Amino acid sequence: MNYSLWLDFIERDFLKTEFKQLLGTITGATSNPSIFKDAILNSNAYKEQLSQLKNLSPKEKYEALAVEDIKTAAKLLLPLFEKGKYGFVSIEVDPRLKDDVDGTINEAKRLLSKIDLPNVMIKIPVTPAGCEAIEELVAQGVNVNATLIFSPHQASECLDAMERGFKKNKNSNCVLSVFVSRFDRKLDPYLKAQGLPTGKVGIMNAAKIYNMVRKRELPNTKTLFASTGVKDDSYPKHYYISNLVAQDAINTAPLEAIKSFLQEGDNREKLPYSNEEIEEFFNRLKAHRIDMKKVYYELLEEGLKAFIEAFEEILKELDESIHL
Repeated sequence: MNYSLWLDFIERDFLKTEFKQLLGTITGATSNPSIFKDAILNSNAYKEQLSQLKNLSPKEKYEALAVEDIKTAAKLLLPLFEKGKYGFVSIEVDPRLKDDVDGTINEAKRLLSKIDLPNVMIKIPVTPAGCEAIEELVAQGVNVNATLIFSPHQASECLDAMERGFKKNKNSNCVLSVFVSRFDRKLDPYLKAQGLPTGKVGIMNAAKIYNMVRKRELPNTKTLFASTGVKDDSYPKHYYISNLVAQDAINTAPLEAIKSFLQEGDNREKLPYSNEEIEEFFNRLKAHRIDMKKVYYELLEEGLKAFIEAFEEILKELDESIHL
């Protein structure tokens, strides 16, 4: 079955050691501002390079560190890419550019020119401005990871933008990163109190968007299930990976979730669900006064805020911390 695991983790020492051993089991990697925040602020591996960057602005320092890691990962993944087995690594634009079309496009192109490898995807949050940037970048042949997708409406707008871009250039590889576990973290307490099944909303929402992506049949475009680390210890760490195994899909997950899946997960195909089954599930939520439009809006706002805060925390530390 054509199903892939990507690793949602980047850290410099890890790239030199365990990452190499995972290649083949994983066929790609993703990063985001929160991942880089934890890596840069909690690892000694960046001190040597930072000592050579003293005259740069905080954002220039951050980019230098992130680009170095992405370049390392991309080189390690390049043999998989050349064999046609994905081999992509993603780097996200400054999340503060969420409403800036030109700023997003310019930053994407700048990052790509610095990394200068063919197997890099630019991560762009799916906001209205993000969709405009995605259209233009796809038209220019840039590989795009459209991220922070929560709602079917977002996915539809993103697919429209990609389709317009593909009409000008079919050379891009694209993924739609559909976030999963945050739905259940938000709604499980209410569902449990109502006597309803828990741990299902994120999976059913992802299944709905997966069907949408498959129906569009855009070139080189896949669903990527993201935010699949377990936030509730009552679920096994591989819970979301095991429940979203699907043809032509990708799951990017934290290291501990991937290890759990390899040891005790279930790799039998789970998707697709029928559109009727999905609709029935969400009608049941509506009957229990769950407003999914409100949930989608809140989760997107919370996701954007979390990435912006992580990004600004890195910049503040790089500006102020003499030990770095």
